[in-house]
Amino acid sequence: MRSSLTELDAVLMVARQGRFRAAALELGVSTTALSNAVGKLERTLGVRLFNRTTRSVSLTEAGQQFVAQVAPAVRDIHEAMEVARSQTATPSGTLRINAFPTAAREIFSSLVLPFLRAHPQVHVDIVTEGRLVDVVAGGFDLGVRSADLVPADMIALPLGDVRRNVVVATPSYLNARGTPMVPQDLAEHSCLRVRLPNGAIHRWPFEKDGKSVHIDVQGTITLDEASLARTAVLASLGLALAMESDVRDDIEAGRLVRVLEDWTPTLSPLSLYYPSRRNPTAAFKAFIDFARRQSGASGTLRPPRRMPS
Repeated sequence: MRSSLTELDAVLMVARQGRFRAAALELGVSTTALSNAVGKLERTLGVRLFNRTTRSVSLTEAGQQFVAQVAPAVRDIHEAMEVARSQTATPSGTLRINAFPTAAREIFSSLVLPFLRAHPQVHVDIVTEGRLVDVVAGGFDLGVRSADLVPADMIALPLGDVRRNVVVATPSYLNARGTPMVPQDLAEHSCLRVRLPNGAIHRWPFEKDGKSVHIDVQGTITLDEASLARTAVLASLGLALAMESDVRDDIEAGRLVRVLEDWTPTLSPLSLYYPSRRNPTAAFKAFIDFARRQSGASGTLRPPRRMPS
């Protein structure tokens, strides 16, 4: 009895994610359908591939051997399918992009939406994560990160100019509480605290004349979502540290005012990055070409840097 590619994909995704629910979300199917696919393959093979408990899923010894042997073959099959799709003149199919949340917001309106308007048969799947991930192991076509965080063995395409963090507040808040002149003045202010993906509270970074300082700000609320922080600062709840691109419209409209401008250094620009591919799909090639035009790049991508031996 032969197994389908769907069943093999199901097993590999569960092995990668370690949870049926997370794997189902990645594949865009129900948890029940995914469990049924894995169970069907296990019955076909006559061996259990996973140890299942109420809290976790792990590969059995047989499952480990099976995944190690099958994964390269499945990758080759998908690559062959991509080669076939790349022969079409019209870009189509799905592009999976992994990005930091701030990076995704920065490219969404300027790159992703215009691309989809130009290529309506392409589906873009964006996954935002605050941690660095291996885009190849995660099954992504592309990643978007600060240029200084792009893995050394990837091809990178710079996107846009330098970026900057800004400290902002409403005019009414500053009228009531005063304007901080140096980072240490933040101790006398209410600030919007941000929780990082690892659970730690973000310390606000500042730099001037070669001197850097990180401030553990205090305030009445802690958040981990930028849109909530924007809502809170506009409600005059306190000062916020934000990406300039997230609050540029509010600053230009006078709803928010920048402070400590001489203490907020520029950040590395964003880069779109991806591994070298022998036979990219038409959708992949179209997206890279579109990004290059949108960013005004010269047309020469940075070659992969060799990892130190």
